Amino acid sequence: MDEYNYDAWRELFETHCLSFGLMGHLDGTTQSTGEEDTYWARIDGLVKLWIYGTISKSLLTTVLKKKSTAHALWTRLENQFCDNKEARAIQLENDLHNLTIGDLAVHEYCHRLKKISDLLSNIDAEVSDRNLVMHMLNGLNEKFDNIVNVIKHKSPFPSFEDARSILILEEQRVSKTTRHQPIHTDHSSAPTALYTTTQPS
Repeated sequence: MDEYNYDAWRELFETHCLSFGLMGHLDGTTQSTGEEDTYWARIDGLVKLWIYGTISKSLLTTVLKKKSTAHALWTRLENQFCDNKEARAIQLENDLHNLTIGDLAVHEYCHRLKKISDLLSNIDAEVSDRNLVMHMLNGLNEKFDNIVNVIKHKSPFPSFEDARSILILEEQRVSKTTRHQPIHTDHSSAPTALYTTTQPS
């Protein structure tokens, strides 16, 4: 539930069932002919086991019901994830808007941006690549001011991956420059020279 990864899971699960010719047990088009239809019951139970084996324990306790069909179980799962999509999208969009780099490394900062973006995609609120880049640039601090202008005026506008690579290189350049700056100022190359005087005897 926290990862909002239902759509990805559903795609994988439907592909699995499709390859075995069992989609009818999910969408309800394959029905039992009666209590004596043991073959149907066995296959339906197998599909239920597949579902139970690929969801979290907390979700399992929520959707588990006695003598449920695979189709009923599938429908309950869908309802669990489709409810309150709008509220979840608003919260995630707010998180994306407020995320700043702070003390994070560029790699970690971009990873968090991408994760929120992926979560939004999972609940049908996809963020365009261009907007994700703008969120990335808006959350940077002043040490990236020069490179932000470069990225904003690149033509064509860079993808998220390209902008991330540019920022990582800039982070390395800034770090290298800072590391090479002198720590002490009392040496021969310092702008202020030291001198001594002698008092007259």
